Amino acid sequence: MTHKDLRNTRCRAANAVTTAVIKAFGAVVFILLASLNTRPATANTPAEAAPPPFTVALFLSSRRDLCFDQGDVAAITQLSERVRDDINRQGGVLGRKIQLKLYDDQSDATKAVANVRAAMADPLLVSMVGLSNSARAKAVFDTLGKDIRDSAIPFLSNISVAAMFKDAPNVFSTQVSQDEERVPVLAEFIRSMGFERVAFIGVNDAVQSNAMADGLKKILGAGAFVADHRVKATERSLDKADIDRVTADLASKSPDLLVLGTGGTRAVDLLKALAAAGVKPALFVSGRIDALPPEITNKYPNPIYQLGWNRLPEADNDRLRRLISRDPPEAWQFEGKKIADAPGWAKGECKARPEGTPPDPFESANQRAVGVGAQFADMVALTATAMRSATPGSGIPAIRRHIVDTISTNFAAGRGVFKSGFDPWSFHVPSRTAVRTPFIVIQPQGLGRTQLAPIQFVRQKDGTLRQIETLYLDIDLIRSNRVEDSEKTFFAELYVSMRSASGASIDQLEFTNAFLDPRTNGRQITIETLHGGGPSTSYPEGMKIYKVTGRFNFEPELSRFPFDTQRFAIEIQPKRADRPFVVQPPPVSLRDATVNADGWSQKSQYVGYGEDFVPLLDAYTHEPSVVPFYKASFVWMMKRQTTDYMFRVVIPLAFILVVAYFSYFISTAHFEAIVTIQVTALLSAVALYLSLPKLDADDATLSDRMFVFNYMMISLMIFISVLRVNGRIKSSGVAKGILAVLHVVGAPVMVAAMILYVRSLADL
Repeated sequence: MTHKDLRNTRCRAANAVTTAVIKAFGAVVFILLASLNTRPATANTPAEAAPPPFTVALFLSSRRDLCFDQGDVAAITQLSERVRDDINRQGGVLGRKIQLKLYDDQSDATKAVANVRAAMADPLLVSMVGLSNSARAKAVFDTLGKDIRDSAIPFLSNISVAAMFKDAPNVFSTQVSQDEERVPVLAEFIRSMGFERVAFIGVNDAVQSNAMADGLKKILGAGAFVADHRVKATERSLDKADIDRVTADLASKSPDLLVLGTGGTRAVDLLKALAAAGVKPALFVSGRIDALPPEITNKYPNPIYQLGWNRLPEADNDRLRRLISRDPPEAWQFEGKKIADAPGWAKGECKARPEGTPPDPFESANQRAVGVGAQFADMVALTATAMRSATPGSGIPAIRRHIVDTISTNFAAGRGVFKSGFDPWSFHVPSRTAVRTPFIVIQPQGLGRTQLAPIQFVRQKDGTLRQIETLYLDIDLIRSNRVEDSEKTFFAELYVSMRSASGASIDQLEFTNAFLDPRTNGRQITIETLHGGGPSTSYPEGMKIYKVTGRFNFEPELSRFPFDTQRFAIEIQPKRADRPFVVQPPPVSLRDATVNADGWSQKSQYVGYGEDFVPLLDAYTHEPSVVPFYKASFVWMMKRQTTDYMFRVVIPLAFILVVAYFSYFISTAHFEAIVTIQVTALLSAVALYLSLPKLDADDATLSDRMFVFNYMMISLMIFISVLRVNGRIKSSGVAKGILAVLHVVGAPVMVAAMILYVRSLADL
């Protein structure tokens, strides 16, 4: 056989392969297009039409008088829509989709009434969510209370005064009740602290303020207050004449505790007047301590207290923190957008924020907005969950009744908990308010920061309150190494320092994520006592200090490996259920930020808190119950160092791709050499991948996707090389030009796109 005949034979073989590939590719494209364009002939007939979606109404309250948006509306909208999309993506509920209808009352009571009336007129409505302000809620129930009750529509409100809806069994509240949570905890705190001369100042027409005073009198007795003043107030201040009258009265009665039912902001002038008159009792504010100006809180000669729920001092909601950290920061940034038409800009009262500031979703105000949005999203999810067990084909009235019955039984206090993507939810019977015992927050005299008070309270199974203590605790991570991604463990050395009023020791702590040795069924940790808490010339008196060494579990998310950031945590909770406690960490700014972590760089650290529930079922009585407990997580976010990966993987892959790319410029007369180079490049990439340590990951890692892309690009180059020697392609200048552009220009563009894709996913 001559050289010419051999070349013709090879060309015919290449033609055959190319023709087969083109036909197969064309067949696949044809099938895909056909599947996209073809619809069942009866898809649009009335009998086959999709049923209309169920409606969930969300009641929002936007404000236009502030310089910057608080982010509530944006957070509610986006997080609720995210839950809705997840529900619909899974097929909806009872064969139908869920749709959201948003009603914004713009902080106006008249619009709030109109919005509730409009929502109730929707025949597909299955639940209503929202309505938080007490004044607007009162207007709604004064006008539509009977209609709401008679409609039997599940109303998952955010009303803190349960008396408003006590006669409507279909109304629940995600707020804690004044009668069952706020006031009992405040009353028990007053008793436990030994305050004997308590004064109360509230707003005379405020529902929540009056409910607090009346509730305290009911629990503590008619003579609970040495002074009880209800004053006139505007949105920002108290009446000047009332301030003078109250100041004179309190100066003569010298209370040891002043309960402010006015909120924090409006009480500023009153507190200044009291200070000038020498009246400086301990304060308990119904609002937030940080709403008071620093010149008052930092110089006040006595402690200031408040009740806290969603955000604890120096600690974050761990569940929300994990969710936020999985996405780009801007995806969770809701607070801080400028409201251009706010009156403060025209008056010069508003001040522009620094430009170019990167979004910080963990900033306090934004976390508050996220918490509000998460609450609405949870109620949308709760509605869908309660509906799932309804009888298919039920009418809207029957579905509404089923939702109310399910929430009242399955998620009643002490019987069950709805565990959503954000927070756990349970409701008191019969008040139908959220089960969430508040924490007591204190700003000690001269400290300048808030923290948990030394005593706290938890709700017992019989409904009574039990006093527990606050454990002031810090964990200082010294060294972290031997990180095993597949085994999901890491080795850590750390110091634990703790202080408590009862002298609690580390024996009361359970390191819940310490590695459990299957051979001994024990935790792989060792504890060395450095200081037992007594008098010492080296250590602070009263503080116990320990050194802990051991192996801990973690939950790696490897989808972005090796350009990933992982969460390394030391998780603790009470070892015994009969000796619970709450952890108060020091401020992050005061904690040791230096960690020696082999192969990792610290990005941030925080302390997360969480409330978990242990579901129980009595096998004898079949009575379900849940036991709540608090847990804390000291977390270090560590970024993996990639120098080794870059030299061992990325650079060799780049050279392999470059060699395969430049083989195109070899003459087609040396077709065998071209294909040999490209196939060798492909096999080299495969061999490099197989030589890497294997990770036990549920999803493809970023490293996996980079290798697959490399395989695809080299395979594309081989495909182009084969087409170039095809007889028909060679005879067509246009086809040859297309192949040239595809290889010379298209390949680099695709590589550049892949680099941008990696950068967008990588934590660089």
